[in-house]
Amino acid sequence: MWAFSASGCRWLGAGGSLGVAVGGWAAGTLPVRGGWGLWEPRGSALTVAGAVLAYLGLTLLVAAWWRYGVLLARGPLDGVLATLACWTAPLLLAPPLHSADVYSYIAQGAMVLEGHDVYGGGPSLLGPDELGADAAASVGGNWTDTPAPYGPVFLLLAAAVVKVTGGAIVPAVLGTRLIALGALALIVWAVRGLGGGPGGRAGALWLAALNPLLLIHVVGGMHNDGLMIGLVLGGVLLTTRGRWVLGCVLVGLAVMIKSPAAVALLFIGVTIARRDGGARGLVKGLVLPGAVAGAVAAGASLAAGTGFGWLGTQSVAGAIHTPLSLTSDLGLALGTLVADDPDPVKGAVQKLGLLAAAAIIAALAWRAWRGRIDPFLGLGLSLVALVALSPMVQPWYLLWGTAVVAAVAWRGRAGQVLAVLSAALVYETAPSGHTPWYGFVLAGGVLALGLVWLRRDPWPAALPTAGNPSPESAPAR
Repeated sequence: MWAFSASGCRWLGAGGSLGVAVGGWAAGTLPVRGGWGLWEPRGSALTVAGAVLAYLGLTLLVAAWWRYGVLLARGPLDGVLATLACWTAPLLLAPPLHSADVYSYIAQGAMVLEGHDVYGGGPSLLGPDELGADAAASVGGNWTDTPAPYGPVFLLLAAAVVKVTGGAIVPAVLGTRLIALGALALIVWAVRGLGGGPGGRAGALWLAALNPLLLIHVVGGMHNDGLMIGLVLGGVLLTTRGRWVLGCVLVGLAVMIKSPAAVALLFIGVTIARRDGGARGLVKGLVLPGAVAGAVAAGASLAAGTGFGWLGTQSVAGAIHTPLSLTSDLGLALGTLVADDPDPVKGAVQKLGLLAAAAIIAALAWRAWRGRIDPFLGLGLSLVALVALSPMVQPWYLLWGTAVVAAVAWRGRAGQVLAVLSAALVYETAPSGHTPWYGFVLAGGVLALGLVWLRRDPWPAALPTAGNPSPESAPAR
């Protein structure tokens, strides 16, 4: 049947992506003002119709993506980049989808230009006649007074977008989407370099770049996590090619986007220590990557003129409760049961979660140093553990580790599980950026179906070759 072929998946996925984009024009994360008549509320009936269309399109995209992955697991396919282009193109002119974070980015860039301290206050500091005022009006309530948790490199990029566009909503959003497309291109370049042979590259791109969670939240929602991921993967690629200093520079820039990228320095250090061997190699691996990245961070902080305030705002996001954070949910439940004020108990559980994540990361680094696990598979799993145990978790955070695992071991059990989680979590937020109850129901249903599918039809451990036929030609067990 054509729909189940690679060509069919390409065009069905493109149709799904088009449905997401068209539905977003009525039900996306539309600005409060400044939409130029293009991105404006359309009335309740049209909004509901747009949301239904967007969810149907998303489901078609997820189904096409999963089937495409099954075909890749059975043998190499050509045209993966063409498929990526077809699935990405409909999202290019869409309004912000599934998140209002882009308005925060624009407002924070305007704050830099207007001379406000982005690490001392939130977008509410912008006056009505200042650049970015329209964007500030569209920032989600939790973030209006929240200082920027991002590094100065990203703030400079946001400021450049605001300067070029004058802070007008539509051009500024599209300018930010250009940055997101640059991040996608960087991810593709790094994954292709790390993915091995043709079949390996195609599969790695399937999980890392064609992933609906990435397309919706990096291209559609323009989250700066995509740029952080691309720089980390670029640093990993350069390290595998022996250019670890330049690799650490890229990771240092990634840290200046979002700080969790610093985990990559530990595993680059492990790679250096294993390559050089002995006590000298160990010291070199433990000290030099951090020193290079630290120099990059210091230089970026001074050059940006925003100072080192980002060091004090890394925990501000944890003050906002997100239902995907297991430690926050557990801490709140325990605090409600045992205390009048649940916040101290919740904070303690969150800190224990971070300690547990640190222990897991240390254990994976040890196993990588001993040669029991690939260092960069260890990096991917470490980022997944960090997300799972963090006090603040958003669906797209899963991409931090998923992209790295995809680049080095997409066919493994971890890659398959992360694919199922990606397909489920893409439903958690609505096109409007809200997190409705039915989003969790849909995500839970997809997760259950995906886990059953994996149990009944696990992917083969290696790509079929002439001497290793595909599962269809193998005798039944």
